[in-house]
Amino acid sequence: MTQEVENTVIIGSGPAGYTAAIYACRSGLNPVIVTGSEPGGQLVTTPEIGNWPGRKDAPDGFSLMETLKEHALDLGTRLINDEVSKAVLGNDVKELTLSSGSILKTKTVIIATGAKARYLGLESENKYKGHGVSACATCDGFFFRNKTVAVVGGGSASFVEALFLSNICKKVYLIHRRDKFRAEQVMIDRLSKLCESGKVEFVLNATISEIKGDGSQVTAVEVLENNKSRTIPLDGIFVAIGHEAATKIFEGQLELYEDGCIKTGFGSATATSVKGVFAAGDCTDRVYRQAITSAGEGCKAALDVEKYLLG
Repeated sequence: MTQEVENTVIIGSGPAGYTAAIYACRSGLNPVIVTGSEPGGQLVTTPEIGNWPGRKDAPDGFSLMETLKEHALDLGTRLINDEVSKAVLGNDVKELTLSSGSILKTKTVIIATGAKARYLGLESENKYKGHGVSACATCDGFFFRNKTVAVVGGGSASFVEALFLSNICKKVYLIHRRDKFRAEQVMIDRLSKLCESGKVEFVLNATISEIKGDGSQVTAVEVLENNKSRTIPLDGIFVAIGHEAATKIFEGQLELYEDGCIKTGFGSATATSVKGVFAAGDCTDRVYRQAITSAGEGCKAALDVEKYLLG
């Protein structure tokens, strides 16, 4: 019996993946989504989204992704809760091997694998991951209720983490290697007000040299602040210094930038260097990295796939 060849398989289930599925359904392509190891993507860990068009109620990321998922399923998307472990993309019919051992055959692929959290790279950081070191405040913040924590970073992601933690923790330090932030001004203003009460403290021009602990849990962080060493007693550290594209399995098959992002624009906006393979969202985005821009890229990818299949 010959295995059915899908029209398109979407790898990833964040805003780009689900939006691609919605548009692919409307084009009659009967898309399949392979969710990946983190269904819903990074957005599910965001406690409040204040800039999604039409949602002035500032929904949390999990509920927003659930609505996108339901929309895609209602239109006929087939969802596979698995992860692609191997991809063979060079032939007209692409083959995707799942971690379960199943193989999907498809005429086109939309890669929407997103990005994963970047860490500091310290030996002491690795030692205490899961024991006071985290990259997700909404996942792990509950364990630090009424305790003292630090957030590392100076972009919007670090401010989202710090604002969330300020509601449940005794004190939040925001440690940043520069003296200026890259976050949205509205978030900077909100967190600055909390500094006046002592609930939050900015530690600027500072780099972390070591994360200290008692062997089982973080107890302090040592920083070099304005070229002076400082030890800050605390209970947990949340690293929010960006993400790296989740594209490792495509190395050697697709053209990638040095940071791992997939190069697109080979004939159409979302087309990759391999015919029939398209990419959208944070795995391609080196500039904006917003949920809404990822969704827009997902739309483009589905329309590009439709055009490609029509020849």
